Amino acid sequence: MIKILHTADWHIGKVLHKYSLREDMLSFFDWLIKLIKKEKIDVLLVSGDVFDLANPGARERADYYKILSRLINEKIKVIITGGNHDGIGVLDAPKEVLNTLNINVIGGAKKSLEEEIITIVNNKNEVELVVAAVPFLRDRDLRNLTLDLKYESRIEAIRQGIKSHYLNLGDFCEKQYQGIPAVAMGHLYAKGVSTSESERDIHIGNAVAVESSIFPSCFGYVALGHIHRPQVIGKNEKIRYSGSPIPLSFSEREDRKGVILLNLDNGEFSPPHFIEVSKQRELKRMKGDYNVVSKALKEYNPTLPLPSFVELEFEEEVFNTTVSAKINDLVTDYKDHDLFKILKHKINFKIDAKDTSQLFKKGENIEDLTPKDVFIKRIEQEELDSNKKSDLLAAFGELLEMVESNEL
Repeated sequence: MIKILHTADWHIGKVLHKYSLREDMLSFFDWLIKLIKKEKIDVLLVSGDVFDLANPGARERADYYKILSRLINEKIKVIITGGNHDGIGVLDAPKEVLNTLNINVIGGAKKSLEEEIITIVNNKNEVELVVAAVPFLRDRDLRNLTLDLKYESRIEAIRQGIKSHYLNLGDFCEKQYQGIPAVAMGHLYAKGVSTSESERDIHIGNAVAVESSIFPSCFGYVALGHIHRPQVIGKNEKIRYSGSPIPLSFSEREDRKGVILLNLDNGEFSPPHFIEVSKQRELKRMKGDYNVVSKALKEYNPTLPLPSFVELEFEEEVFNTTVSAKINDLVTDYKDHDLFKILKHKINFKIDAKDTSQLFKKGENIEDLTPKDVFIKRIEQEELDSNKKSDLLAAFGELLEMVESNEL
């Protein structure tokens, strides 16, 4: 029996609102190694977007090589394909060395179909499984466009190019490895998927969505990447996105994150089984007016190992500078909190501040008023007590005097 584990979209180096998700990914790697040991995994498939950037930094590369080293120690077969985020050169550079360590990397599409075919052999050197390791297929990999092609024909050319690529691989597998079970990998956008905020559009704004029927029936399982929510394609349990192993945006905060396990026994694939990753950090979104949100923050007591990431959305009735100041002070007060970090906050006013021109009566022009008159009209729109208004008027008077005397 061969035990296969499917994962994708690691996005090593991902930053969420300027905060690194490195701790989250390292925790996943620890969990992954434990799962591999527990389940005695034979083959690990990583379907693209290993890195978040095409040219990752030194620390991100070091994290990547460290997890590869740990996988090598487990003596399993690892197959990694490139995604739309990955730099082909970055992935392919060490592939010759990695090949000797039972790790196959296909950073970009190959000229020869045979280069994308990887075989899994038993102790007798007999092929037991064939993997069509298809990376993200870029436009140049699929067709030669001329400048006079219309938008619709270009999309269709790309779609047909993807379909042909898989059909040719399927045909190759059936002819060269007749009767041998086969798996395909891919990093693409399929019709009917549910996306999240963290996916970047590919193939002309995702217009080139492919049908599940493009995958030849000779593939007993199709391990897909690019979409960050785990899901089945075309109601076919054996065509799946594993999803990203950690949440990469607040839109994924409620998603189940995990990997997919399937067995190959006596030439037959078992039904794929989703294994949920242990959650290490909560992504929390709080919404309401100042009083609601401040109460929620005060009562919030997360218990997961890593500090929570929090996004605040304040909803107020009328634009009010005092409320805005209170909200900014509230966010500042929680800046160094031990249990959670506020990554982002925004304020929505149902009734916005009046434009300056709206402050004047009909027939009244700003040119006819002094700066102090305009300022008085403006602060009258705020919900301020008389003492606050007096203080603001006094401060404005001092500033105006400094401006007029060229002291500012």
